[in-house]
Amino acid sequence: MHSVGISQVEWTSVALPIGISFYTFQTITYSIDVYRKIHPPLEKVSDYLLYIMSFPQMIAGPIVRFNSIASQITNRRDHVDDRLIGFYRFSIGLAKKVLIANVMAEQADLVFNNELSGVSTSTAWIGILAYTFQIYFDFSGYSDMAIGLGKMMGFTFPENFDSPYISRSISEFWRRWHMTLGTFMKDYLYIPLGGNKVSSKYRLYLNLWIVFLISGLWHGASWNFILWGAYHGLFLILDRLFLIKLLNKAGRIASTLFTFFIVMMGWVIFRLESIDSIGIYLNHLFSFQNNLEFETIPAFKLILVLALIFSFITAFNFGKKLSQFFFESNIYKSHQHILFTIASVILYVLCISSITSSGFNPFIYFRF
Repeated sequence: MHSVGISQVEWTSVALPIGISFYTFQTITYSIDVYRKIHPPLEKVSDYLLYIMSFPQMIAGPIVRFNSIASQITNRRDHVDDRLIGFYRFSIGLAKKVLIANVMAEQADLVFNNELSGVSTSTAWIGILAYTFQIYFDFSGYSDMAIGLGKMMGFTFPENFDSPYISRSISEFWRRWHMTLGTFMKDYLYIPLGGNKVSSKYRLYLNLWIVFLISGLWHGASWNFILWGAYHGLFLILDRLFLIKLLNKAGRIASTLFTFFIVMMGWVIFRLESIDSIGIYLNHLFSFQNNLEFETIPAFKLILVLALIFSFITAFNFGKKLSQFFFESNIYKSHQHILFTIASVILYVLCISSITSSGFNPFIYFRF
């Protein structure tokens, strides 16, 4: 073929604008919600463009559906408390991204970007732990920043994460992880396919698998994303067959650790584009060779401890109350505003200092 000047088209190398999937979702929800008469169309072209293009969440989510935001486009409220609360949320998100996710990303790249055939078991586990927390704090951090910026502008965006790593099953994980994608797929794909109201359980399982195959493809034009979607679709089917009952009997700690392990193995598939690389990495995770030899960046161990604490603290009642106070309360007293303002400014300054002093500030969503 090459001898006559014909070469294979690399469909995975197609250049696409950053965040194209989110723009696509915005236009789809507008068209479908108007068609279903859930909400009338916007009267001004400028309002339509504001919905499609100008929201701060367009690059990394959350996915804002038209019917949930339409009234706010034409009738936003402007209150000083919302600006302050938005700044608090933005600062928390920025800290998640810069102070935690970036450190995890540097460690993950140190492992995944090297020759995988020489990776020891301990290094492989360090790498996947780092990536597991990188993608969570990166993604949830961007969502917090978007929600905070929206709040400052008078918009209320939907929540996108709810402590997903404390989930006790993959079904629960997908109710907590990227929640706006889950509800989008449910309302615009799963239910139109028949949802739970189908004639046989086999059609139900097929519908679940179709949804997650498409969810995987949404993340990028690469086979590993499709495989990742199929992997999660398989465990959702197993949940319905027997796994949830089994995990409930195992208890909260065992079921949480099992689910976290399954999610981590999924992130191996998600991170590595080559099927061969995925196989090599998974093999090294369980080969138990050179367990004590691994290289970590200076701040990794401390940040890993913080990542573990912040990821699992809501599994306890006091952590759940703290989370509700910081993320769900919209009314604070004057002294609380003062404390939150001081804390947010400190976080903001630390983040800016980290960004300006380091050239490493990866943007994970260029792939999606």
